[in-house]
Amino acid sequence: MSGGGSLERFRQVAPRGFVLDFDGTLAEIVARPELARLVDGAAETLARLASSNRLVAVVTGRPAAQIRELVGAPGVAVVGLYGLVEDPARRSGLERAASAIGEVLTNFPGAWVEDKGVSLAVHFRGVQDPARVERRLAGTLGEIAQAHGLHLFTGKRVLEITAGEVPSKGAAVVRLAREARLDGCLYAGDDLADLDAFGALDQLADEGVATVKVAVRSEETPAEVIAAADVVVDGPSGLVRLLPGV
Repeated sequence: MSGGGSLERFRQVAPRGFVLDFDGTLAEIVARPELARLVDGAAETLARLASSNRLVAVVTGRPAAQIRELVGAPGVAVVGLYGLVEDPARRSGLERAASAIGEVLTNFPGAWVEDKGVSLAVHFRGVQDPARVERRLAGTLGEIAQAHGLHLFTGKRVLEITAGEVPSKGAAVVRLAREARLDGCLYAGDDLADLDAFGALDQLADEGVATVKVAVRSEETPAEVIAAADVVVDGPSGLVRLLPGV
């Protein structure tokens, strides 16, 4: 773990906020989303942070209600689907896309679709050679999205077709920090989408906010995320060990 300077400055300011990713950050990566659980000690840590800091929030690509149930800690705000708002007018496009996706996935045993209401998430963690499958699926799903006026978003072992342009994690972080009028903000994540959140912290730092960028390392964490971080911890359990001392 590095980043002693940024951590020390963050400790000295108030009010402070903690904005965290969920999968791979507070919970271990699992084969299916419904199997995810907070790592030991995470709920208690979040509750303690929320009781003594102005903001504790989870920003995730999952539906907000799902994360609230999994977190179960009072005082924790949740921004689900990165803030994507459902547009009923585009739901019909998703329904038509779902039929086309179903046909495509007959060629990829182990891949499956999660309907989030405002998006269709194609999970392929369970297929053989996921990297090769991702390359093949990305082009095909991109064509399906374009044909129905939708958008394609890439995550960790998931390709998501959305009924609107997905807001960035960075935009969510900046909005949360400004609304809470924070003097310090820590963000923790483990995937490429979290680079955007790190960039948001750089923006906040230019405005005088004390920031800490935490990479939660696993075998799937991209090297770019680790390189951009102020602090690197090993897995969600490592994050839970870090936070109480911050």
